[in-house]
Amino acid sequence: MEFFKTVPRIRFMAHRHVCYVISAALVVASVVALAVHGLNLAVDFTGGVVIEAAYPGTADLEKTRAVLRTAGYPDVAVQNFGTSKDVLVRLPPLADKEPATAVTQKIETALRTVDAGVQIRRTEVVGPQVGKELVVKGFTAMAVTVLLILIYVAFRFRWKFGVGAVLATLHDPFVVVGVFAVSGMTFDLSVLAAVLAVLGYSINETVVVFDRVRELFPVMRKASPLDVFDRAINETLSRTVITKVATLIVVIALYAFGGEALRGFGLALIVGILAVTYSSMYIASGVALDLGSSHRDLMAQERKTAADELP
Repeated sequence: MEFFKTVPRIRFMAHRHVCYVISAALVVASVVALAVHGLNLAVDFTGGVVIEAAYPGTADLEKTRAVLRTAGYPDVAVQNFGTSKDVLVRLPPLADKEPATAVTQKIETALRTVDAGVQIRRTEVVGPQVGKELVVKGFTAMAVTVLLILIYVAFRFRWKFGVGAVLATLHDPFVVVGVFAVSGMTFDLSVLAAVLAVLGYSINETVVVFDRVRELFPVMRKASPLDVFDRAINETLSRTVITKVATLIVVIALYAFGGEALRGFGLALIVGILAVTYSSMYIASGVALDLGSSHRDLMAQERKTAADELP
């Protein structure tokens, strides 16, 4: 199935150096945002209590904070999510003697003094020890994933292609995490799962393009490497458009209609899919090209014979 009737002739590689600058700026901005703002880690990682409340009208956040502090929760965090009527209440980990049901009831009573029509939609409780374990296990999973991808790349490609694949693979999760650091959206286990999916998605897209490059080098010996890379990207463009549009339709629906629990997951995948599409074309292929990849990299090394050694 082809999206385009004929193979396009877009000069992707002509713009690769501009894309390097854009990618470097995005990665630096992500690192700065992480250093300055950090991630808004969910209760999955920090431990504590999260309560979602729905007001019949626009919620008064300042009044809500005031009544909760008066109720005995000075470290409470109150913020809107979704709409101005929806409020997210976050508390630090509970003392062992304070059951979660009692806390929920106490907070609901306090919120009803702000607006009698408020409704509690969800309560989530995670102990501090569980939160710490999830942090360690979650980021261990990410580190192991990156390591396995690096091992795969080392065996799958010559080093010039491998460097491009690794840089593109590391570029994409930085962009996703940076968006969450800038936006302040909650970073929970579902978002971490999306980041891991983006890592695998990234290397898959790069492999598709590089495999086409390897197929074209032997049949385009007289063409320049730049033309070969452009041709490979253009020949895989129909597949890229079809798969990305189909996937984006699903994840955009998750983001728009999946509720708060799936909103972060959907956003991470939307950003990740766009970043993967961009990086497989410009970062992975561009770096491999600038490192001097040519058809000679795909040829078996010639052995010297006795005749070759004669003067």
